[in-house]
Amino acid sequence: MAGNEKNQYFKGRGAQVNPHNKFLKDVYVKEHDEGIDDWEETDRKTSFIFENSKTIVNKVTSPDVGMAYSLNPYQGCEHGCTYCYARNSHQYWGYSAGLAFEQKIIVKQDAPALFKKFLEKKGWDASTISLSGNTDCYQPAERKFKLTRQLLEIALEYRQPIGMITKNSLILRDQDILQEMAKLNLCMVYVSINSLNEDLRQVMEPRTTTAKQRLKIVEQLSKAGIPTGVMVAPLIPGLSDHEIPKILKSVAAAGAVKAGYTVVRLNGAIAQIFEDWLRKNFPDRFDKVWHMIQSCHSGNVNDSRFGDRMRGDGNIAKMIRDSFKLHSRLNGLNTTEIILDHSLFKVPGDQMSLF
Repeated sequence: MAGNEKNQYFKGRGAQVNPHNKFLKDVYVKEHDEGIDDWEETDRKTSFIFENSKTIVNKVTSPDVGMAYSLNPYQGCEHGCTYCYARNSHQYWGYSAGLAFEQKIIVKQDAPALFKKFLEKKGWDASTISLSGNTDCYQPAERKFKLTRQLLEIALEYRQPIGMITKNSLILRDQDILQEMAKLNLCMVYVSINSLNEDLRQVMEPRTTTAKQRLKIVEQLSKAGIPTGVMVAPLIPGLSDHEIPKILKSVAAAGAVKAGYTVVRLNGAIAQIFEDWLRKNFPDRFDKVWHMIQSCHSGNVNDSRFGDRMRGDGNIAKMIRDSFKLHSRLNGLNTTEIILDHSLFKVPGDQMSLF
């Protein structure tokens, strides 16, 4: 922990620390104000770093995340969710998984061109590509750079099936494109809602839209004919798992047709970030919540075993699973299978695609 971060609370940020990047050899600590002339304060504003990537679509090899390919126009996320699994990947870019993940946003400015190049690869089978497989494609940066909208325009042009997940109401800006895609059965949208408690949301997901607004997203997209589901993820034992019945009833009333969930797991640097956050925001409940998380992962706060890592094991994980199944059934969720149409894919101008 650098300098005086230990005694500060950065309002409007999720992480309150900048854990050391395990891939970097050196650690810099601010001992005196005059010590380093160009020291970057931890409460500085968000900055954008522009990158020219070699590829933009990644094959997903994990068997329990529900996607085959992911596409992420941004790395890092200003939403600042304390539990975000994508924090660890920020270290590959040379930054901390903590505050830097929220403050230093990498913008893949050539994403649209790379997407077209990928879709035009010989033998591409039009498998569904998930936007936001890592960081939210509708995070605040999207309002400025509009990369996600360009990617959707390309997907519609090529008739490429797309899955999406977001917790930002900016997605409603692109309802026109999503509606056209839905008419062709080319898109499915998931909205992330893991709590209806606004006080909890403000400290756990400080720069996201409210749960009320997210329910509005579900309602508006559903009314527009866009198949919409909800990911109640991650559920945090002792903080939000008791909300399962209310959340599922609310999302079903808003028009959601599907719902999924995960149990929080704190892998890599996220364990330190979340532990620090939990101690500062819920000191009276820290021991209870921490031990409940451990009980879901065989005594640890993280479990890397496929099949168990996303849902957990043990008695508490089973109670969460049983409650989710029960209230999904009571609210008519997950009764319809959404299968996107892969047969319409075509490369514009390619006459062979007609055959």
